[in-house]
Amino acid sequence: MACAARLEYTRRLEQRRAAVERDERWDRRVADVRLAVFALGLLLLWLALWFRWISWAWVLFPLAAYAGLVIVHDRLKRRAARTRRAAEFYEKGLKRLDGTWPGTGVSGARFLREEHPYAADLDVFGVGSLFERLCTARTRAGEETLAAWLLEPAGPVTIAARHAAVDELRPQLDLREDLELIGVEVRAGIDPDALAAWGRAPGVFHARGLALTATVLATLAMLSLLAWFTTDVGLLPLFVVIVLEVGFAFCVKGRVHQVLEPVERRAHDLVLLSELLARLEREPFQAPALVRLRDALETGGAPASRRIARLARLLHLLETKDNQLFAPLAALWLWTFHLARAIDAWRVDTGPEIAGWLAAAGEFEALSALASYAYENPADPFPEVVEGPVAFEGLAVGHPLIPADSCVRNDLRLAGAVKVLLVSGSNMSGKSTLLRTVGVNAVLALAGAPVCAKRLRLSVLAIGATLRVQDSLQAGRSRFYAEITRVRQLVALAEGPRPLLFLLDEIFHGTNSHDRAIGAGAVVRGLIDRGAIGLVTTHDLALATLADELAPRAENVHFEDQLVDGTMRFDYRMRPGVVQHSNALALMRAVGLDV
Repeated sequence: MACAARLEYTRRLEQRRAAVERDERWDRRVADVRLAVFALGLLLLWLALWFRWISWAWVLFPLAAYAGLVIVHDRLKRRAARTRRAAEFYEKGLKRLDGTWPGTGVSGARFLREEHPYAADLDVFGVGSLFERLCTARTRAGEETLAAWLLEPAGPVTIAARHAAVDELRPQLDLREDLELIGVEVRAGIDPDALAAWGRAPGVFHARGLALTATVLATLAMLSLLAWFTTDVGLLPLFVVIVLEVGFAFCVKGRVHQVLEPVERRAHDLVLLSELLARLEREPFQAPALVRLRDALETGGAPASRRIARLARLLHLLETKDNQLFAPLAALWLWTFHLARAIDAWRVDTGPEIAGWLAAAGEFEALSALASYAYENPADPFPEVVEGPVAFEGLAVGHPLIPADSCVRNDLRLAGAVKVLLVSGSNMSGKSTLLRTVGVNAVLALAGAPVCAKRLRLSVLAIGATLRVQDSLQAGRSRFYAEITRVRQLVALAEGPRPLLFLLDEIFHGTNSHDRAIGAGAVVRGLIDRGAIGLVTTHDLALATLADELAPRAENVHFEDQLVDGTMRFDYRMRPGVVQHSNALALMRAVGLDV
């Protein structure tokens, strides 16, 4: 099935590239014809004005043809640009399948917070991260929604709803392509927070007397103008009305500016958003989560795209005041005031819904990102998320960011009596990768995505890890202090409403063996007593005795290595028991150290 995705991406990429070449050929031909028509127009103009052989009216024909060619040329360019973006969409898909995607997508680094209990440790954000692998969202709202799902585990009901939605969206490649093409412009234009805040702001025109006054003055102006043309009244009545209108315009100038100044910056965002919403509104979704989101795009029975189209029409009418022929009449009719008031009324009536539209569009995109991952990894199943006793049971669990041809999978069980696995092994044997594998799959599972495993069953868990705690020169903090601070955070999480999945890497290796043994034993025992499950890696074989002390709640597992012809070789297979040797000295000698 992964091959099926590759074949489909390749087929569509070839089609899009062929279309781009065809459009570019037509673009060159139309450009040549434009040049020829322009030259013909100059020739006819020269013959008409210099020799007077022909009427200058002949020049109108190449002028009209040139204007038509300009329109055609512009459409060709826009179509070619759109097709190139479609080709790029499938190129990115093939890179994801080939494992060459790191550094080509959105890293999500802006969502990374040092204090988060697992985001940095599990490479959730950054170049080559889980977020970059998953994120196909083209709006900031979509990115923010996906990031939130990866940072905060959902409950079983929500996860089940996402599974149904992702399953329905999985085969809808045309929809994902359309969202990509529309979203390129949307993402560049929209600031969701500012747009939502603009929609929530209170109205400016409250007094109905202003509208009545403006209508009366505009009517008097039109009647005075008509009387001037048709009777002997003269200009005095019109002059008096104009003076009154100037005074009125001066009085409302501040309010008009307050309405129009921000709308000129936000309207473009809304018009772009309407294209995205209109595409989503056309989909006949069946999954409850998708139906709910589509319904969220309707207010009072009218779809969001139609409501935004009404604002677009008001803005178009506003622009007509700049037309030189219409400008005098627009001034007499107080055109700007009336449209400012209509735009303000639109925002008061519809603006509060903008935040909901953005949220719905963001959730659509996040679900679409998970669906894209599911489409490209059809062998990855949805996990079974249960509400019963704390558990994490996986069969053939692998790391989703490691290419399939080099990903080694292991079975893992933390359920029933077994609450913690103490993982020993030599350097580079796979201990830390195992922790990341467990953690990343837990993040995927609790976000509603498929997991990299043959089967995975887990309860709803809080997640905490110590794989990437670091010292800080600026904060005057050692690595050991950073680690014990994080461990304290995990202990607090274990006391929360959800059981904790803890992933402790080389626990307390920054202190002496005696203190490490006492501290590690107390921490692991305390976490288990609080209902947590997890894994602990260590180089210190003295800590392996902790499993005996905590039996049957703890078990020892290990990774092995072999030195073959001076080269360290690892199979990354997890085995029961304690590792029996270390490769530290062998590694030192392998790199040329005299030890």
